[in-house]
Amino acid sequence: MKAFVFPGQGAQYTGMGLDLFEKYPEAQALFNQANKILNFSITDIMFEGSAEDLKQTNVTQPAIFLHSVIMYKVLGDKATPNMVAGHSLGEFSALVANRTLEFEDGLKLVAQRAQAMQKACEINPSTMAAVLGLEDKIVEDVCASIEGIVVPANYNCPGQLVISGEKEAIEKACEALKENGAKRALMLPVGGAFHSPLMEPAREELAKAIEATTFNTPLCPIYQNVSTAAVNDAALIKENLISQLTAPVKWTQSVQNMIKDGAASFTEVGPGKVLQGLVKKIDRSMLTNSPEL
Repeated sequence: MKAFVFPGQGAQYTGMGLDLFEKYPEAQALFNQANKILNFSITDIMFEGSAEDLKQTNVTQPAIFLHSVIMYKVLGDKATPNMVAGHSLGEFSALVANRTLEFEDGLKLVAQRAQAMQKACEINPSTMAAVLGLEDKIVEDVCASIEGIVVPANYNCPGQLVISGEKEAIEKACEALKENGAKRALMLPVGGAFHSPLMEPAREELAKAIEATTFNTPLCPIYQNVSTAAVNDAALIKENLISQLTAPVKWTQSVQNMIKDGAASFTEVGPGKVLQGLVKKIDRSMLTNSPEL
């Protein structure tokens, strides 16, 4: 069985999507449609903007979504996954790929998500940190022992977990994690505490937008960050997507469940190869690739 996976924030690069725009009329039409939906020329920033321009949350999230979804759409008949998953933001790309969401609705939700997260970041000084070389349980226990808000946010692969929370609590947690044997515990250059309780204002805002959007019955199951198991029910997909902003991204567990359910290969659709690397760290025997356009 073929699994298609879609990357999240951090996969952006300067010039992203330009090759698709120049080569495929369908891509050109979708990029032009996106500029109208967003009310600004995101293609100018994607194709010609600097790395700094692309770092703005209101640009990064729709840019990665567009690159992933448009790449998937130009694949046409070559895109026949048996299951899909997306890392954080990538879950929206996966939901367009399995036809749960229409392209336009997916893009609008991603734009609203980016703005809501940006606002939530401005309310509290918060951040994230990457922890390497520790078992998940130790990281969870250390986070629970720290005063203030600090929680596991991204279970990326065994031995690689990202924590999220208030700046002071993250700093204390990093020290404690190093004392507990972490190879590294380093602060990340992000705007806020994604996938933590500090995203509650964003979750409330996005919940309204998701509830007002039509979700179709998917063509194939999605393994969502929150539940990690195969989901085919549109109402449950909505529920999980709303919970995602304040809950951890359980990527390790999602990939393990996809393999358990018969995934034999993982195709990463979108910018970069980060997810291919994570899949290999979860199970070395898995075939991983980028799509052949």
